[in-house]
Amino acid sequence: MAQRCILSLSRHLQLSRLAAPAYQTTGLFKSRQFARNITVQTRNYAAEVNKSNQEGQQSGGPQLLSKLFPATAVPEKNQQELEQEQKKQEEEKKKEKEKSWKHMKIGFIVFGTSAGMLGVWGIYDLGAPERDPSGKEIEDEFSKMPMVQQYFRRMWKNLTYYQKMIQEPSREKLLPDPVKPPYIQPPYTLVLEMKDVLVHPDWTYQTGWRFKKRPGVDNFLEQLARHFEIVVYTADQGMTVFPILDALDPNGYIMYRLVRDATHFVDGHHVKNLDNLNRDLAKVIVIDWDPNSTKLHPENTFNISRWTGNDDDATLFDLVAFLKTIAISDVDDVREVLQYYRQFDNPLGQFRENQKKFYEEQQEKEREESVKPVAPVKKWTPSFLASK
Repeated sequence: MAQRCILSLSRHLQLSRLAAPAYQTTGLFKSRQFARNITVQTRNYAAEVNKSNQEGQQSGGPQLLSKLFPATAVPEKNQQELEQEQKKQEEEKKKEKEKSWKHMKIGFIVFGTSAGMLGVWGIYDLGAPERDPSGKEIEDEFSKMPMVQQYFRRMWKNLTYYQKMIQEPSREKLLPDPVKPPYIQPPYTLVLEMKDVLVHPDWTYQTGWRFKKRPGVDNFLEQLARHFEIVVYTADQGMTVFPILDALDPNGYIMYRLVRDATHFVDGHHVKNLDNLNRDLAKVIVIDWDPNSTKLHPENTFNISRWTGNDDDATLFDLVAFLKTIAISDVDDVREVLQYYRQFDNPLGQFRENQKKFYEEQQEKEREESVKPVAPVKKWTPSFLASK
């Protein structure tokens, strides 16, 4: 395409040269001499165009451009100079690779040395024996072993201890022992998840992030505090949980607060282990929406739907009726009741149906008793003792 444009430009230049000479008389344009000049110049132009095409095919567009426009011509380099430049570029690339590899080796050496020094310091620090205030070593189960083995064994023990701190609860008893008379200990323990059960994180342009109270949460805590020992048990951090519960429960209906350090870390989930709760599991009910957080004790769990922040939610009102019925009925083992309702997709809906049937049966019995005739009173006859 570039060669065609260049040829077209050269053709216009040649035609402009033919039309450029000025003659004294206009009749000369019609003479035979002028016609011969035109024919000769046309043949020369055609020969030059063919020659340019051949040279363009052999040497490419830049050489043709340099022939037509000498001012733009670039001086050609000989083969020797090109080879020298190519060799110089290869040497520079080789030097850059060697330099980068050298830097990489230095980095590996520094990293390996630092890691080795850190490992030695860790073995010395974690494997050193404990000392009393006077600086004397305290004997332990590893004191009679060789020195190197002592340090490695103590280091491994400390590492497993820190691992247990992360994966297991921070203490064996999460709640204190039940109080004894004359103090009143509620017969049942209610364990609640905070997020999406009592409150829901909400964000708006006006307020930013905030926690929204679930409808009926105040009545829920007030009604159940008379029958249950209420415990909030969540996997969130304490720095987040405590300020929210302070604002949510100003009356102190929630007796205990357990946060992330009281959970077990199992298969990527923070799980609530009720074995560490220090309570009779026959009297413990867990209210949660996430089965993974209570998978160690599903028989004590009553799962409800997760609250997403809607204002027309009435779950807590139904839940109050369900839990108060258990407490008033004085159930010996709540796990039997929870197991029955676990088979339904909507446990609270099934509870409402059962409650409705129960009221209908009670009304029917009262109606039958009111219609039933009263038995006549038997006439009294004095006994022989009274006749005397």
